[in-house]
Amino acid sequence: QLQLVESGGGLVQPGGSLRLSCAASGLLVGYYDIGWFRQAPGKEREGVACISVRGRNTAYADSVKGRFTISRDNAKNTVILQMDGLTPEDTAVYYCAAVRGAYPPICRIVPHKEQYDYWGQGTQVTVSS
Repeated sequence: QLQLVESGGGLVQPGGSLRLSCAASGLLVGYYDIGWFRQAPGKEREGVACISVRGRNTAYADSVKGRFTISRDNAKNTVILQMDGLTPEDTAVYYCAAVRGAYPPICRIVPHKEQYDYWGQGTQVTVSS
């Protein structure tokens, strides 16, 4: 059973950066496409970014393109979401999720929550001055 744990959230000022980590245990994360999602109060959970098994495919929501970067280190069983240029609109609980790798990769478009099977508990990101 794949288990995911997010970390790295916190309070940051507008324009600042945060680095979120998604650590996997139980199974090798290298066999899974990984997605990052976020959910703000009163809103639906939305896809932010995803990365395919070997990292050849990535996809980003328009709202974060050019500011967020997803990467993976399969040797460390970890996926990273680097978030720069944060704005108050980025405030949300951020979740990582996984789905077994397939061909063609699940991560070809912005991730949809229905596509992913395993979820972490989330980490709060608050952008405020």
